[in-house]
Amino acid sequence: MVGPPREASPGSPDASGEHGPKIVPPTNVWIAERLRQAAGLLAAQEASPFRINAYRRAADAVEQLRQDLRGYAGSGGRDALDAIPNVGPSIAGAIGEMLSTGRWGFLERLKGEADPEALFCSIPGIGPTLARQIQEALHVDSLEALEQAAHDGRLEQLPGFGPRRAAMVRSALATVLARLRMPPANPADEPDVRTLLDVDREYRDKAADGTLARIAPKRFNPGGEAWLPVLHTERGPWHFTAMFSNTALAHRLGRTGNWVVVYFHRDTKPEGRRTIVTETGGPARGNRVVRGREAECRRLGTM
Repeated sequence: MVGPPREASPGSPDASGEHGPKIVPPTNVWIAERLRQAAGLLAAQEASPFRINAYRRAADAVEQLRQDLRGYAGSGGRDALDAIPNVGPSIAGAIGEMLSTGRWGFLERLKGEADPEALFCSIPGIGPTLARQIQEALHVDSLEALEQAAHDGRLEQLPGFGPRRAAMVRSALATVLARLRMPPANPADEPDVRTLLDVDREYRDKAADGTLARIAPKRFNPGGEAWLPVLHTERGPWHFTAMFSNTALAHRLGRTGNWVVVYFHRDTKPEGRRTIVTETGGPARGNRVVRGREAECRRLGTM
């Protein structure tokens, strides 16, 4: 995804002396165009018409605003964005992400252009070298996952970090993530494991049948092959996007056709994600398991 304009800036050097560019906050027109891109890609990938039209209506509303979105965000935060006609909580969170980071992870996933290293470079104190180390060593691909690594001690164990730099990154992440996002999710805000496993089943069945739209991931795909199937589906109030994992670890272990990442959200909740795998050892061997919710899978009788 082409990002918003960037300016040269002293920034915050990483361990190799690199400096990250200063993000110029995107304009209303830039954000409206990204919302329309998402609608077009969702249509091409056969998502629900309701979801497609929601992005189109939000794009029109944003483009017609007389005030800059930065003014709404500055005066009232995410609630002010939420109150814009035809925006709502979920798209308000997307707009907040674009205003805060100059990127929109959902759109990048739809285009196969998700680039966690570039995303991490938007955080003061992290340049390209450290961003690459984070991705290769910790296998995280979102700011939320990076925040968790910064708090549980994993980040400061990497070369080039340490307590002082980790504290700086924690502070920067807290500012970025708290500014405009919805409140953090908790397990009660997620779909139950039966639903997640059913989405996983639908995705793998349709991928095997060749009935899903395929995208060409930018990462780990030098030939530009459109190999990654994408599913958009719904269960009750939940919207789901599912695709095989395209992480460095999945490629290294040969699990790109097995590990399924399921993204989910509903209008009043932030986006969440879970990875579903076939267990390779122990009593669950051979069964599909939702990582991080194994106990629930056990109670359901899938393990």
